[in-house]
Amino acid sequence: MNDVGSISSNSSMDGQVNGVFTLLTECYSPTCNRDNLCYSIACPRRLEQQQRLNMKVTPGLKRETSRGSLHEEAESNEQQLWINTVSKEVSDSVTDREKKRQEVISELLYTERDFVKDLEYLRDFWIKPLRTPEISPIPEHRREKFIRTVFSNCQEVHSINARMAQALTRRQQQSPVVRNVGDIFLEFVGQFTPFIKYGANQLFGKFEFEKEKSSNPGFARFVEETERLKESRKLELNGYLTKPTTRLARYPLFLESVVKFASDDNPDKHDVPLAIARIRETLSRVNEESGKAENHYNLMNLNAQLKWGAIPHMDLKLTEEARQLIFKSNLKKAPTSEVADVSAYLFDHAVLLVRNKTVNKREEMKVYRKPIPLELLQIKEMDAVFPRGMGSMVKRPSSSMLPSVVRQATPGVGRGGGGGEQQGWPITFKGLGKGGYELTLYCVSPIQREKWMEHIQTQKEKLSERHKIFSMSKLCEGFFTQTVRINCCRPIDGGRKLVIGTDFGVFVSDRKPKDSASKPRKLLEARFVTQLEVLEQHQILIVLSDKAVYTYPLEALDPEESPNAPSKKGKRICHANYINAGTCNGQTLLCCVKSSSLSSTVKVFEPMDRTAAGKKKSGFAKMLASGQDVLRPYKEFYIPMESNSIHFLRSKLCVGGAKGFEIVSLETLETQSLLDQADTSLDFVSRRSEASVKPIYIERNTSEFLLCYNDFSFYVNKNGWRARGDWKILWEGRPEAFATWGEKYILAFEPEFIEVRGSESGGLVCILTLRGVRFLHQSTREILFAYEDENGEDVIASLDFWGRS
Repeated sequence: MNDVGSISSNSSMDGQVNGVFTLLTECYSPTCNRDNLCYSIACPRRLEQQQRLNMKVTPGLKRETSRGSLHEEAESNEQQLWINTVSKEVSDSVTDREKKRQEVISELLYTERDFVKDLEYLRDFWIKPLRTPEISPIPEHRREKFIRTVFSNCQEVHSINARMAQALTRRQQQSPVVRNVGDIFLEFVGQFTPFIKYGANQLFGKFEFEKEKSSNPGFARFVEETERLKESRKLELNGYLTKPTTRLARYPLFLESVVKFASDDNPDKHDVPLAIARIRETLSRVNEESGKAENHYNLMNLNAQLKWGAIPHMDLKLTEEARQLIFKSNLKKAPTSEVADVSAYLFDHAVLLVRNKTVNKREEMKVYRKPIPLELLQIKEMDAVFPRGMGSMVKRPSSSMLPSVVRQATPGVGRGGGGGEQQGWPITFKGLGKGGYELTLYCVSPIQREKWMEHIQTQKEKLSERHKIFSMSKLCEGFFTQTVRINCCRPIDGGRKLVIGTDFGVFVSDRKPKDSASKPRKLLEARFVTQLEVLEQHQILIVLSDKAVYTYPLEALDPEESPNAPSKKGKRICHANYINAGTCNGQTLLCCVKSSSLSSTVKVFEPMDRTAAGKKKSGFAKMLASGQDVLRPYKEFYIPMESNSIHFLRSKLCVGGAKGFEIVSLETLETQSLLDQADTSLDFVSRRSEASVKPIYIERNTSEFLLCYNDFSFYVNKNGWRARGDWKILWEGRPEAFATWGEKYILAFEPEFIEVRGSESGGLVCILTLRGVRFLHQSTREILFAYEDENGEDVIASLDFWGRS
């Protein structure tokens, strides 16, 4: 410094400093010392440090041929430009276009090697330590599951990409100018399926990682220590976990540039587009599965957050893999509300309404109303928003399985908004069945309401197509009005004709009339006909009219017969509340039941002549025509309970009433309960009050009885003990009648819908929503029922399962 001072003192300048000679200064880095090479190339001590360490003095960056080793540790060598990895002669021998192509290929190759190293980092610094019992902070009983959830199948991805990186590296080593890479990608792209599984599991892995980190202090310390390692390169674990999906998405970008600069005779012109197409197919599947996983993840969170409060818990099965959230928006409770505080969720099977509430400074999601299954959902304003015939964007339901909607316009709810913001845009959710309700909420705009209608209608159509297990056909329509309602119906003549009972007489209709103008004809004068039975083998028609039982010859239904013919005058045999005809012990029998609130009297009749099958003018028919008795008393018995149904078993009768199902022997007339009270698994039946439980239907299969009540159904064995374990159906509605289709389906009829369940599982198959539903008749071929159409007129329809079940 003395020399410097002398220079300054001898200078002719005025003594002010106007510069610094850095080579004579100390290094500004506080960590720099004489025994280690400083990181800065401008360090004044650098020459001295290199001499001390016996290092060769270099001019800085130099051109060096890449050794291309897959596991080379010097990252800087791998991430150099292609132009700096080849000699000048090689560089000058190719066109500028080819130089650009080689730069892309070079970057593709060294980033592929980097990607493989990142996966090896996950293996060596995360997976292996977490699997090592001595150092793993994860308890043993859930250690492996945690590793599989967080890291998924990343080692499967590594296995494929390590081999692909080796193949690409070998190609690079063959020549400094890489001719093509498309063939290598075509070889490996078919093995990229592990990317799909990885992408689908990524969200769950992140959630599991964050949950463990927040609840396990030992794991949190392990994470912090690992992420601070130099091998982590200051990246958090999540940064590495996202690399497989981002790497897959980068391949098309690289390859598009490769083929862009390729010459026309290069094989990549053919191979690379094929590889790109297949990679994009894989990406589409990754996106699809990731979307499903995200949907599943969100639904799992929603399911965990729901608070039911006073509303009975209902398993919405939100955690099922196939469950989908179709649409969600916030709705207002009143048109003038400033805040839309009801969150409405449309799933692929139900509608859920919730409210977000803050309790103890924590936000809770409280179920606002009982969820409505889509099959039981009606939207009151549907026709007001999308009138039929207007060609709206929503296709009108063509399937008979779609619910009918209330066909009345609501003032101020038209498509255009009808009243604007002050009246609001109402949407009325109506749930059918037990616990059904009607709730009107308000959308914030007409567009939001239209979206709700569209999504609901579309999803109903999808449900309809998915559950189309029968065909439905109309047999009679446009004749029976609100005044003349259909009460009962029986097919005759091999199903070609229908005998229909009403409050104003008995009508006959052709199933397939030759003339489209043909209408049902009234052939018997009878009032308040509630039941019909046809003993076709004996040519007898039995009519329950105004609580009296009458018999007629079948020829009374001949339209050619005179209205005053003797056959038109029925023979009254007794009074009854209801009747049923069937076979017991090989005999054709008719049961007439007169029931009061305390007791029931059952009169059993049999045909007097069982040899008259098929003879239109037999002696038996003459007896009918002459008014003689054609049914003779067979048995009569008394039951001390109010009854509502009677059924035929193989050798006994079964009466359903206030005390349940009672078995009656026709030989001894002894009665006993069908259910064995010693079976405690049947306590759910006895706990119900007699007024609320109504036994309606019984069906016997090979070794069991199916018992159907107005609230539930279950199986018992021949000893009256519960069969099939916990098998039980809780009906959505309050059925008034039942039917079965072989041993495959159980159908429950209630006024607003028909519920179809699987006999094996008891699970809901579909719901056919109509108005004014009445069960009429079942056979091995079809099930007949009546319902009201949009004009309030009665329609007789047939459900045919053949060819669809």
